[in-house]
Amino acid sequence: MLKSINHSETRGLILEAALKSFARSGYAATSVQHIVNEAGVSKPALYYYFADKAKLFAALVDRAHDERYRLMQEAAKRGRTVAEKLEEIVSAIFEFSLRNSELMRLQFATAFAASGEAPGGLKCREKGRRNFEFIKALIKSGQASGELNRNFTVDELTMGIYGQLNSYIMVRLLMPDCPLDRGTAKRIVKLFIEGSAGSLAVPNGVGAWKRGSVGGRNGAGQRGGRSGDVLVPMKDLRGRGRPRSLVSKESPGEKKKWAGAERVTIKFRKR
Repeated sequence: MLKSINHSETRGLILEAALKSFARSGYAATSVQHIVNEAGVSKPALYYYFADKAKLFAALVDRAHDERYRLMQEAAKRGRTVAEKLEEIVSAIFEFSLRNSELMRLQFATAFAASGEAPGGLKCREKGRRNFEFIKALIKSGQASGELNRNFTVDELTMGIYGQLNSYIMVRLLMPDCPLDRGTAKRIVKLFIEGSAGSLAVPNGVGAWKRGSVGGRNGAGQRGGRSGDVLVPMKDLRGRGRPRSLVSKESPGEKKKWAGAERVTIKFRKR
């Protein structure tokens, strides 16, 4: 009686064996014989599923990109706001990375591989761009709805959150104590949404800026997303704009100090 063959299981065994071999020895130093020995299958069995070693390697790299893309799509559906969607996405990718650390290592190593360290014809650039564009579309919708600041380009904002996501994964590969969990995902998104500027921050080239107004408009006197500190150029406070009490009681030293300053922080409260 012939034993039935589970094609999905056999293909999976070959992929797992190949991943271990590539991660341990690299692409160039790994032979097909190493892979079949690790998987416990014959060479004909391997060639039944994969034309050669290069196609096997490509299948692993595609799996890393495609699975991340699938997870991002599913995660985005679980959130309502842009912040919630991003938190779900970052958390899902973190979880996947923890369960597939060798696959992530292979993906990043391939992206920066020198000639000969990986086979040609891989679709890393195309698939990586596709994943980036998914996040970009989400950021664009956030700008359109007013949830995200329009003073930055959609590419800048996308790189801000997507770069953070990938940086944490790479750091985890080097430092196993780097946390990749829901709490870390929440903090990353919070930093992205709210920013890190304090009340005394003065951005270069900006006339007036309202701290915390992620979705608001910049400019003195304009309303933002939250109340906070407004940084106003000194030129707007000189002459008529300067408080009369200060104008009438200024000493020569104070006048010099006012002239040398560029901005002042005005604290206010909404009534």
